[in-house]
Amino acid sequence: MKTVTSIKDLKLALEKNPHAQIGFVPTMGDLHQGHLSLVKTAKSQSDFVVVSVFVNPTQFNNPQDLENYKINLDSDKELLKKNQVDLLFAPTPDVMYPEGFSTYVEENAFTQNLCGASRPGHFKGVTTIVAKLFNLIKPQKAFFGLKDYQQFLTIKKMATDLNFDVEIIPVPIVREEDGLALSSRNKRLSDHDRFRALSIYKSLLLAEQTFKKGERNLAAIKELVRQTIDDAISDTDAFIDYIEFVDADHLGAPIPNSRFLIAVAVQFSNCRLIDNRVIEP
Repeated sequence: MKTVTSIKDLKLALEKNPHAQIGFVPTMGDLHQGHLSLVKTAKSQSDFVVVSVFVNPTQFNNPQDLENYKINLDSDKELLKKNQVDLLFAPTPDVMYPEGFSTYVEENAFTQNLCGASRPGHFKGVTTIVAKLFNLIKPQKAFFGLKDYQQFLTIKKMATDLNFDVEIIPVPIVREEDGLALSSRNKRLSDHDRFRALSIYKSLLLAEQTFKKGERNLAAIKELVRQTIDDAISDTDAFIDYIEFVDADHLGAPIPNSRFLIAVAVQFSNCRLIDNRVIEP
């Protein structure tokens, strides 16, 4: 695996493989099995896999969250080498945002609710950096995990609207044995919060089961989700950021007889967790 940190070296490395079908996995480092599932999927569908490790400052609406986001590039490199990644791009902020940088990319259809509402400016940072990476790497396919479902749809819409010649590939959520969705933020949870965080996935499964048993009152199912989580976190300073039921394709109001998404975000003492489940009609 070759590692580059500059745009010049990135272009030189890509020029050595002019005919390769490039699969691209953008990450912010602190890699875990969820990231590696993206890499493995990319390996199965591409000739040449590029991974980026870049903690993007423009997508953090909370400065403390950015400060707490630590990565170990040496450890990440070892994991990527073991998984036979071809090229790692690990730039510093001044490479991606040089002095005087003032141009941003913003998607305005899929980013108005859910995390877009509770994290102002977050998706503007995401779409800007991914657009830059697409422009530099020019992959044929790019791989995004469905834990960040809203991000996946947003990037897919951006790629379509801006005519990026790249296919956006969704990869299923990877969970720990007890069901908690894998996240770099999980390690920040105290043991107390870690146990209570399991209520998120439990509530999603309960909502799905309730719907499959015939309940069609989404407000009632939503209240069931809320109560399940509230019961678990009531003795902590955690709180529910949102519980939303939205159309799974456009993130608007659920459409009768169509699949919909249950999306949940919970803020614990020092980290925020998200999860979701798609319910088929």
